[in-house]
Parts: sequence; C-alpha cells; structure tokens
Amino acid sequence: MAPDWARIVRELRTHLRATTLPTVSQIAHVNGTPFRVLVSTMISLRTKDEVTFAASERLFAAADTPEAMLDLSPERIEDLIYPAGFYRTKAHNILEVSRTIVNDHGGEVPATIEALTSFPGVGRKTANLVLGLGFGIPSICVDTHVHRIANRCGWVSTRSPDETEGELASILPRRYWIEINELLVVYGQQTCTPTSPHCSSCTIARQCARVGVERSR
Repeated sequence: MAPDWARIVRELRTHLRATTLPTVSQIAHVNGTPFRVLVSTMISLRTKDEVTFAASERLFAAADTPEAMLDLSPERIEDLIYPAGFYRTKAHNILEVSRTIVNDHGGEVPATIEALTSFPGVGRKTANLVLGLGFGIPSICVDTHVHRIANRCGWVSTRSPDETEGELASILPRRYWIEINELLVVYGQQTCTPTSPHCSSCTIARQCARVGVERSR
C-alpha cells in the first residue's frame, strides 16, 4: 500500500506543534541566513540539541558572517562552541569554510550540493539542510532518524542515508521534501525511538509496517 503522505505529514505536524523544533530549524526560522544554517549544522553533528543551540548563539554573537568569522582565531572559535563534540575539528572547519566562501564565492554561501559538499566537514546531510532551510530549495535531509523511520515504516528498504535520500525523492511529493527532516527528527527523538519505540501512542501507526521492530511500548 502506497503511503498516504498527506495524512502522514498532517499527523506529524500536529505532533510537532506540541514540542520544540530541532535547533537548526529554530535558528533557520529566526534570522536564518544560509551561513548561520550552515555553521549551526556543522556544530550540531554528534552534539545534543541544547549544546548546539547555546554554542551557535555564542559564536554568532561574536561573528555571524564569513568575513567576521575570519577575524576570530581557531582557539576563540573553540572556546565559543565548546563543549560541542569534536569542537577543535569543527572550529578548524568553520574557519576553512568561511575562508573558501569569502575567497571563492564572493562572500555568499553557494546554493548547490556540489559546492557545499566540497567544504570540509560538510556531507550531503548538512548540504541538503542548508539548501532547504537556508535557501528554500526542495531537498531531503536524511539523518539517522529519517533513515530509521523511513525503513521501519516500510516506505523504503535501504542500507544507507544516501540510498534513503534517493528512494524518498522518488516517492515523497516534492512539497514535503524540506520539512520531512524536522518532522521525523522530533518524532524519532520522542516517539519512534531507536529501541523499543512507542508504537502504542504513534500517530502514524497505520502507515507503519514495523519493519525490524522486536520490542515496543
């Protein structure tokens, strides 16, 4: 049975209204320039939302353009984003990305997947989030939650996030591409958890094949 996407998205939106948006979405909705979305997403990798939000706010208070970022030392950026995971590597990458944006792109974040993924520390997940939230370009950001839920529900049968992105692009209406990430990230954190998901209270249970679910609540 083909997924009823209108119903699925409607139910997920209802759930999202009662909770808090992921950090990068919050930043995107408040003065969310492409550069701020890019940098906050880089900080967010392997870092909890609350740490990402505080680290991003501290950093953007000091520098929120690539030109201003180049005035900061690596050590200063490290201090500002600590205790984000891998903060030293991220500080180096943020500086390198800022330098490339200034030197090679006229100070503007490029709006193509190819240019974005050429930056250090930027993979397809980050690039797609920047395209969607930073530029409003339809793109599907597949993180661990999107990958897990899409496979668990039986919408796709894939082994990697990149494969999931391609499969979802072929079946998910384009109008839902940008928001599917924030909808499923929140749902994956609170309801469709990695182990023992809350199937008894799942609002999209009728659209889920429960692939691989051995225990649930």
